[in-house]
Amino acid sequence: MPIPQKKAAEAPGEEWLTTYADAITLLMAFFVMLLTFAEFDVPAYEEAAAAIKDNIGHGEKEQTATQTLKLDIEDVVYEMQADQAVAIKLDKKGIVIDLSGGAFFKPASAELHDGAIPVLDKITQTINAPKFKFYNIEVYGHTDDEPIRTAMFPSNWELSSARASTVVRFFQDRELEPVRMRAIGMADTDPKVPNHDLQGNPIPENRATNRRVTIRVFPMNLDDREKYNKKADLKSMLQDVKKNKEQNQAQ
Repeated sequence: MPIPQKKAAEAPGEEWLTTYADAITLLMAFFVMLLTFAEFDVPAYEEAAAAIKDNIGHGEKEQTATQTLKLDIEDVVYEMQADQAVAIKLDKKGIVIDLSGGAFFKPASAELHDGAIPVLDKITQTINAPKFKFYNIEVYGHTDDEPIRTAMFPSNWELSSARASTVVRFFQDRELEPVRMRAIGMADTDPKVPNHDLQGNPIPENRATNRRVTIRVFPMNLDDREKYNKKADLKSMLQDVKKNKEQNQAQ
């Protein structure tokens, strides 16, 4: 009777190599991105990093920090029932918050309406959360094309700049670091919608839409983070010196 021969053990499949190679390729692309992003587009970087993590982990898509901040601001706006006066969206740079000029400012003035202060206060608290400390804030004042000529505001340039500055000062008074902020007056140079119809007649509702203050909130690049950290270190050092001086005087 012939002796049965043992079957040769089957070689393990090599299907895993495909997944492994894909993962290595994605990781290599990720590290190339890290090395080349000296002045990188941080929101795009966040999206790419989240996509890579999602592809490698095959899990649920993670929410970026910018998306989290947008949702937090939206929650505040809806909670304060201010969604008719505040519009929020994402663009390729970060978050865009449009404040209605009529709802937030007195007519032909850079003075805030009393009713607008609680809403702006809540938005400030959200942006100033420690987890969003590496976000810059640019505030743009916009007007319609109707000229203004007052002693305080000879033109729309002064009015738009003053409104942007009012918001920045509001933020600073509530301990947002000045190094993170810019105030810019745009006058009527960047309307959201046309101020006039095709016949050249003014459109009042469009003019009202164009009278606004835009707050852009976006992640710092590497240089800005370095500047921010240096300022924070200097501030901390000065506070320690002041504290030690006060303690020595008390003894």
